[in-house]
Amino acid sequence: MNAPGYRRHVGLFSATMLIAGSMIGSGVFIVAADMVRTGRSGGFLLAAWGLTAVLTLFAALSYGELAGMFPRAGGQYTYLRETYGAATGFLYGWTFFVVIECGTIAAVAVGFGKYLGTFFPTITDTAWLGPHLDVPLMQVTQTIVVGPYHLGLTPSRLSAIAVVLLLTAVNLYGVRLGARIQNLFTVTKIGGLVALILLGLLLKPPVAAIQSPFIPLDGSAALPFLTALLVVQTGSMFSADAWNAITFIAGEVKEPRRTIPVSLLIGTTLVCGLYVLANAAYLKVLGPTGIANAPQDRVGSAALQALLGSGGGLIMAGSILISMFGCLNGLVLSGARVYQRMAEDGLFYPRAAALNIHGVPAFGLWIQAFWTCLLTLTGTYGQLLDFVMLPTILFYVFTVGGVFLLRWARPDLERPVRVWGYPLVPALYVLGASAIVGALFIYRPSYSWPGLALVAVGWPVYLVVKPSVAV
Repeated sequence: MNAPGYRRHVGLFSATMLIAGSMIGSGVFIVAADMVRTGRSGGFLLAAWGLTAVLTLFAALSYGELAGMFPRAGGQYTYLRETYGAATGFLYGWTFFVVIECGTIAAVAVGFGKYLGTFFPTITDTAWLGPHLDVPLMQVTQTIVVGPYHLGLTPSRLSAIAVVLLLTAVNLYGVRLGARIQNLFTVTKIGGLVALILLGLLLKPPVAAIQSPFIPLDGSAALPFLTALLVVQTGSMFSADAWNAITFIAGEVKEPRRTIPVSLLIGTTLVCGLYVLANAAYLKVLGPTGIANAPQDRVGSAALQALLGSGGGLIMAGSILISMFGCLNGLVLSGARVYQRMAEDGLFYPRAAALNIHGVPAFGLWIQAFWTCLLTLTGTYGQLLDFVMLPTILFYVFTVGGVFLLRWARPDLERPVRVWGYPLVPALYVLGASAIVGALFIYRPSYSWPGLALVAVGWPVYLVVKPSVAV
């Protein structure tokens, strides 16, 4: 049953724009640099984004079947609870709140503050407002290192807090207003990304890019091609993540059994296609070495500056600000619905179950904003997101695997939409994503094990709240 008061205002266009707007943040303009430094060549970069596109589409097709079966608020949390039980649902919801959603909002918000400094130099992340604390780098084991941490308030972090509070306040007035804001900013940033792609592919840069493979100055050996292809998915998959945002607000979607699967297909195909084309444009303008050496990894800015001169960097900074603002709105809007659904099941603070007079989970929005603002003070969002990528992918594997389990255990459930290409499509996703998890355990242990520890910490919390769970 949907929570009383949810209002179905979101149609197919708004659902698609929520998906696209939540996916397109700052990652597509940045992560290509590290991907080329790992894989060395332009062919590798396009292959890595192609793998991300295929896996994301396969996951979206699988989610379409689950969304048709359970058209309720909560999305992935609901699917995991229905498939594996309350404990697995809670562990996902715990990780979602503690790091995945709030950490992502914090990361994008601080990135917004940093790019705002392009136009207002006083907004910086190097000047402290009041006291701060520096925690040095710590060697936990031979392979796991955490830190350093710089805790405190800076002008850019203050800007991040301000934009989070602004969007939280706006989304208190109902999903219709939030969806309209999302539509406006998503259409604008898709237009900006398309313009970047067209300029990059059609204009000839003043200096022709060298297309030979990138060779690092330190002479370090490259990872084997397949291994590197799996490892770099942390960057490209993070950039393509949040495609499942529409499932969290299923209680507010018109005809959710049809609208959600169709919007998942359209939104993920659109964004992943744009991502592949954007990276093709980067390669044409900058070449592998230019991408790998982009200042502060700002590949999008470097490409536009190479084409248009110094003014191109400012145009790109403005486009990225618009992109991040729209991404933040989509994340803020959708995340609180998960906590509301968890609270209904006795797995979250009870007040989060209530809706305000506009039919939105106001308490969930505010508690999300509170924890997000605290995370902005750490300044270590890149590390938090790296830590959480492994459990994020793991939960995707469990969720897509649920398609198989539910067909076996609950064959009589109504399935308005069935996975195209079943069983091959979900099986290929599970195999591909599992391979990425294995590669991260072997080649990125300093990120993988702490990420898994974040999930494990949720188990004792679950044991405390378990007596109130409705079985």
